[in-house]
Amino acid sequence: MSVIYHGIDLAEIKQIARLLQRHGARFLNRVFTPAEQQYCNRHRRPAERFAARFAVKEAVMKMIGTGWTAGVAWTDIETVNNAAGKPEILLHGKVARRVEQMGVGSLAVSITHTGDLAIASVIAFSPEPPQPSTPLP
Repeated sequence: MSVIYHGIDLAEIKQIARLLQRHGARFLNRVFTPAEQQYCNRHRRPAERFAARFAVKEAVMKMIGTGWTAGVAWTDIETVNNAAGKPEILLHGKVARRVEQMGVGSLAVSITHTGDLAIASVIAFSPEPPQPSTPLP
């Protein structure tokens, strides 16, 4: 398999905290799935977790090249953690269909955050096994 698309995004934690404070449940329900809300709210600093998941959503949108057009919903992109705690992406609705049309086999996500910023990088891989490389002359 080989890398075929990439998306990256940076989110300001203070900005997400302001949106949470100003718009509360309306913002949460529009942007985050119930599972994402539950995960983030059980941490000491939920705004960090929400910012990271927001960055994942934006990185996926950059990767697929549509932005928030064509009826794509924020909740079409969901970040979950596997049993080991590693973040993974679940796609729903129009985003899932778009990624399938693009020929994506799998996605990898990496998330990090500091006191001020959250960053997410999303890489899409082809479903085919890698081709043998040609030796350099």
